[in-house]
Order: sequence, then structure tokens, then C-alpha cells
Amino acid sequence: MFAAEERQWWYAGMRAITQALLDGQLAPAGAGRVLDAGCGTGANLVSLRRYGPTLGVDISEEALAFCRRRGLPVVRGSVLDLPFASGAFGLVTSFDVLYHRWVTDDRAALGELTRVLAPGGLLFVRVPALRLLWGAHDEAVLSRHRYTRAELRGLLAGSGLEVLRASYCNSLLLPLLLARRGLDRLTGRQGSDVSFLPAPFETAFRALLGLEARLVRVASLPVGASVLAVARKPS
Repeated sequence: MFAAEERQWWYAGMRAITQALLDGQLAPAGAGRVLDAGCGTGANLVSLRRYGPTLGVDISEEALAFCRRRGLPVVRGSVLDLPFASGAFGLVTSFDVLYHRWVTDDRAALGELTRVLAPGGLLFVRVPALRLLWGAHDEAVLSRHRYTRAELRGLLAGSGLEVLRASYCNSLLLPLLLARRGLDRLTGRQGSDVSFLPAPFETAFRALLGLEARLVRVASLPVGASVLAVARKPS
């Protein structure tokens, strides 16, 4: 992750989609304090600085060590028991965390994310989508579940949040991903999808996610390999 997430097409494209949605809700530096819950090796924390001072939390000490190599402020903790005061952050993000086997109760985790969110603050959540896409990558990264948009909406509403936007993404490449999953099952391939592709594919796939970033500014996408949502805590 640390080697890939600054430049690899999926990470870079997903950051562009995230920014497109958040820019529709927040002015630069308009969020107050920003928490990335489950910050991994930290590249998202760098991009989130446009909205306010950032802080990362992750359960993995190895991940936090990579964040510190980037000079990022981080603390160790679980999304099931966040070590922060209630209402401490104006923006809370969760990128591909709730789906993980270490998160044994996604409703409880969302309850914690909501607790530390200030009244009127925003929560941004992204998770893998669609059970039919389950494959070797999910096993390699310890997935517990792939979600539908309706499921994610329901979880957020159940935490008392107002869902402002919910959309699938990584949609234009979905046919290729379906073919890849079918081929994996036939060949028995194991391992994660996180790797660099030949340069022409990196450029093309990143451009397609850039196009999706422009599309989600105006419309939610009907199907895709990931699902994301922006929700507000009532004032």
C-alpha cells in the first residue's frame, strides 16, 4: 500500500472521486478538525488537508509507522473504540475499513464514527460493493463483507445520520473486473489486486476514474465495484 497509494491508478482515482464529492459539501479548510479512521499508510490524510487539520487513527502499528514516515499526526486505536472526545471532528472519513474482518460489528463502528463527529459535521464512508465480485483479493485483504448502496444507506440512517449522497464508483471498469474475477476462479489465482499495471493501462484506468469523478459531481452512479456515501450529523 505504501509503495502504491501515491501513484497507482486505483488509489489516485479514488482520491479524485472522494474530492469531487466532498468539494460539493465543503469549502477548502471548511471542516474544522478532520479524522481519517482506519488511516492505513496515510496518503488519504495528505489529500484531506485541504479541508482542515488532519489526524489519523489505525489499529495497526505497522501502518502508523508508515504514516510517521510521511510526517503525519497519528494515534493507535480501533474504530470500535475511538480514543477521542464526542463531537471532536467536523469531518470523519472511513476508506475501506468497515468491510474488514477486524471490524466485527460495523454498526458499532459507525456508532463510534458518529459519536466523535460534531453536530452538523460530515461523515464520508467508502466500502467494497457487490457480493458477486468476491474473489481472491477479498481473501487476501481479510474482507468480511461487500455492501450494496441500500445496505450502506441503511447503516448510516440507523446511526442517526442524514445521507446527502450515496453512489457506486469504479463503474466504468466493472465489466473488466467481472471478467478478472471469473478468470481468478478458473485458474485458482490467489493474492491481492494491489499492484502497478503497465504504464498505458495505468494512464487509461486513472483517466476513467477521473471521468467518474466528474460524473459524480452531478449524478450518482447506478452500479460499481465500490460504494460510497456522504452523510451529515444533525445539528
